[in-house]
Amino acid sequence: MQLVCTIKSNAFKANQVQSHSRSRTGFTLMELLIVVAVIGILAAMLLPALSRSKSRAQAIFCLSNNKQLSFAWEMYSSDNNDQLVYNLGGRIDTKGFAPRDEPNWVNNIMDWELSPDNTNNSFVNNSMLGSYASFSSKVYKCPADNALSDRQRNAGWDSRVRSVSMNAMIGNPGALLQNGVNVNNPTYRQYLKESEIRNPSMTFVFLDEHPDSINDGYFVENPYELEWIDLPASYHNGGSSFSFADGHSELHYWLYDSTRRPAKEDGAQLPMTIHPTDRADFDWVIRRMSVERSTYNSPPPHP
Repeated sequence: MQLVCTIKSNAFKANQVQSHSRSRTGFTLMELLIVVAVIGILAAMLLPALSRSKSRAQAIFCLSNNKQLSFAWEMYSSDNNDQLVYNLGGRIDTKGFAPRDEPNWVNNIMDWELSPDNTNNSFVNNSMLGSYASFSSKVYKCPADNALSDRQRNAGWDSRVRSVSMNAMIGNPGALLQNGVNVNNPTYRQYLKESEIRNPSMTFVFLDEHPDSINDGYFVENPYELEWIDLPASYHNGGSSFSFADGHSELHYWLYDSTRRPAKEDGAQLPMTIHPTDRADFDWVIRRMSVERSTYNSPPPHP
């Protein structure tokens, strides 16, 4: 009898130990709440870093795209006896666009409507640079550019096909060229041959343009009016991607909020008057578009 009681007692103690052990393998509500809180804190710390990493990756891709376009632009010149590709545009005074039915480096028109040009990647087949860029439409597009109007978004679109424009003073502007000068900027040098570009490391060819002003592929400013006619983009933490005539690409970050306009319909509100104290961004662009014809044979300006 005593042996039976001893065995039962030992079994009872073993069950207690097992039960106690099982109860300690779970989490209390407080422990779960602490774990969730720690995960939330870690996520909050990691998300900005991930966002910055994504932004940097997009900027690298954008620079690479502009560099590839620059190679295509240079190869075209090499194959055409130093002549630069056509860069057609519209007159500033009439707010016109480039003609769509003439040979051009790019001949689609971006807008905020449901126009086919906005989504049709086949434009590369008609681009004079298309064959030199392996007929890739991706090199014309900044990966950070997802700007759409409400009606385009409601139609199920995810993006438009082009983010890039060309410096208006680079290349043959077609009918805008009269007596050897561009009617939009008659006192500035229009570069028709690659060899005419006196300071290629200080002369940009392609840039990301603000989606509100991109329309055709012709980026134009009037150096004598303190206002943005076309506006550079600021997709990369307040900066824009540029490629230059010497083949290098760079990100330039804007100083003023007036330049870093929201990438949306009517976000730029152009033409936009520039306050005299906020002109450094504008001057940076103007100095890298061209030089005054009267100073063309002078020593190159410093950056």
